[in-house]
Amino acid sequence: MQLKSVNPAKGEVVASYDRHTPDEVGRIISLAGSEQEKWAVADTGQRSALMAGVAKRLREHARDYARLITAEMGKPVSQSLAEVEKCAGVCEYYAENAGRYLEREYVEAGGAESFVTFSPLGVVLAVMPWNFPFWQVFRFAAPAFMAGNGALLKHASNVTGSALAIEKLFREAGMPPNLFRTLKIGSDAVGQVIENPLVSAVTLTGSVGAGRAVAAKAGSELKKTVLELGGSDPYVILEDADLDHAVQVCVNSRLINGGQSCIAAKRFIVVRPLLAEFTERFAALMASKKIGDPMDENNDIGPMASVDLRDELHSQVAASIDKGARCILGGTVPDKRGAWYPPTVLTGVKPGMPAYDEEVFGPVAAIIGADDEADAIRIANDTQFGLGAAVFTRDNGKGLHIAGNKLNAGCCFVNDLVRSDPRLPFGGIKHSGYGRELSYFGIREFVNIKAVFIR
Repeated sequence: MQLKSVNPAKGEVVASYDRHTPDEVGRIISLAGSEQEKWAVADTGQRSALMAGVAKRLREHARDYARLITAEMGKPVSQSLAEVEKCAGVCEYYAENAGRYLEREYVEAGGAESFVTFSPLGVVLAVMPWNFPFWQVFRFAAPAFMAGNGALLKHASNVTGSALAIEKLFREAGMPPNLFRTLKIGSDAVGQVIENPLVSAVTLTGSVGAGRAVAAKAGSELKKTVLELGGSDPYVILEDADLDHAVQVCVNSRLINGGQSCIAAKRFIVVRPLLAEFTERFAALMASKKIGDPMDENNDIGPMASVDLRDELHSQVAASIDKGARCILGGTVPDKRGAWYPPTVLTGVKPGMPAYDEEVFGPVAAIIGADDEADAIRIANDTQFGLGAAVFTRDNGKGLHIAGNKLNAGCCFVNDLVRSDPRLPFGGIKHSGYGRELSYFGIREFVNIKAVFIR
């Protein structure tokens, strides 16, 4: 069966791709392993120059890449352009900083000399999702390459065009031709790739179920994994919050990428004195957003990535309403071709409802009332996930205390939306996964941290 990319705005097939056979996969892995051995001994300056060239090429062809992203998964093209620019930024960040992140560290341990070195592990398999088809790849690839590793990409089937475009981009920017390769395979073939002795580690961004499966297989092979899984990010609105600012940030975070982001705001926990006013303003701003052709830069929201994902989202909305939630905006499937779903606001959301208990991956907001600050924090932490969280208050000291000490998540922001940034470590706890990407911490996930001691 071929891999297919379907334009979610029109319901039309963009392109079809023949899968790699097991023999072809084996040859690709072998080529990547041989290339990585040579790359591992390249100096950091050489790697940095090539990575800077990748950033340059991304910017030169940004509009082409953005239109491809939008055609395959439906986000507004303006957001696709921003995604490509972010990829260029992460390449430049590691080109500039990898050298000092990988310098040997001297330690006083009683001998004549002792130090720690950071050397590459080998070839890293990346299993990546469709929601940020370029960023998810560059987020792992830039630090992996700068650390001396090679990379194999098993991308989501519906963004195979993006996967192949990235492979071509690296090659045309001067990177060794087999250092990064795309595997055109289905999820059922991932286990065989992990078993290959030339594959040293695995990174996955995706669902909890996919994370469990990959972690179990990698564990059976004793191979390192980094997992970034789902999220049900709480945004806590305290009584002293700047309401104008909070509403604006909360709506932007809920609707970015059509709400299809692990770190998008999903649960809005509002103390009761502000609940009615926040809800009214929030729903009005959600309703004002323009839905339409994602290739039109004037539109705020495109379709969801596929009809089946849209239908799954709607079933969560319907089940929440059946259990007592009130839908004050949206909540209906449009009678038109494509994977469209309107901005939706649910109030009265409580435990036992999908909108409270599950990750809701789309433009659906759950508003939850809290008795006071302590109750709001309790509700925020009442989730199986732990990726991102935010708190809104005019008291920065209080906000920093809550973010730093009270909210159980890997990324906690005060008076701003949660986002990934090359300068900050990114990852979660609980069912949101483990390990970190980006920053100093991310480049050291896939290295051999080696102790050297001289008597």
